[in-house]
Amino acid sequence: MPRWEQDARAPGPIVQGFSGRGFSIGGTVYEGVLLTPERAEAWEAPAVAALELASIEPLLALEPAPEFMILGTGAGMAFPPRALIRGLEARGIGVEVMDSRAAARTWGMLRGEQRWIVAAIMPLG
Repeated sequence: MPRWEQDARAPGPIVQGFSGRGFSIGGTVYEGVLLTPERAEAWEAPAVAALELASIEPLLALEPAPEFMILGTGAGMAFPPRALIRGLEARGIGVEVMDSRAAARTWGMLRGEQRWIVAAIMPLG
């Protein structure tokens, strides 16, 4: 399993590496995962085209609201429905879309800076 070192200054879950279609976090492998600064939880990710606010509801319950959401769309980058982006922006939450490997690395870097963010990361294929 590929691994990399993360800056562990910020508390909460950090992606420690990749395993098959998923991500190793705290000794557990998640194929799809929702991340907040406080927890990681398994996510049965829908197809990118089917994403809606209800798909990421646990991330929207974070208090205070996150600065933005990292969306990992699997092995390659794909844009989610515009309605999802508009719904998040209406809540004051920006969205950064990238492939899931880049999303996992970006999560670690930004959490190392103690940014108050969330992530929805889809399986790797």
